[in-house]
Amino acid sequence: MTIKTVATNRKAFRDYEILDRFETGIVLTGTEIKSLRSGRANLRDSYATVRNGEVWMINAHISPYTHGNRENHEPRRERKLLLHRKEISRLVGKVQEKGWTMVPLRIYLKGPRAKVELALVRGKRLYDKRREIAKRDFDREVQRAVKDWDLGR
Repeated sequence: MTIKTVATNRKAFRDYEILDRFETGIVLTGTEIKSLRSGRANLRDSYATVRNGEVWMINAHISPYTHGNRENHEPRRERKLLLHRKEISRLVGKVQEKGWTMVPLRIYLKGPRAKVELALVRGKRLYDKRREIAKRDFDREVQRAVKDWDLGR
């Protein structure tokens, strides 16, 4: 089965510590799926919440379909995510108890269906971000040194 990533929430990887991931379905209209197939979506500043036992994705932008008519969709409408009841109750428990939140990491097409990778996350502190940047810079310097040493031989 082919998987095509449509949109990724790169900001989430930088600002949050990812604790758990879930694959969810998403309820879409006809023009929304057509727009997704053409790769027109944005997950920046989007999040998920639980209302009345259902999970909703809020603030995700799926651009209107270019060949749509007056029945075209609203770009930032709330969209229902499809999870099993046990998964929803587990998510509710963790979000209420520990103060975690749910953030969509990416939207992708898995065969004929659109899926959302939903993550249970905790916000990173400023010192965590600095530590991550310092580690990345150190690793980059080590790689350069190894490469230079190999070329010198």
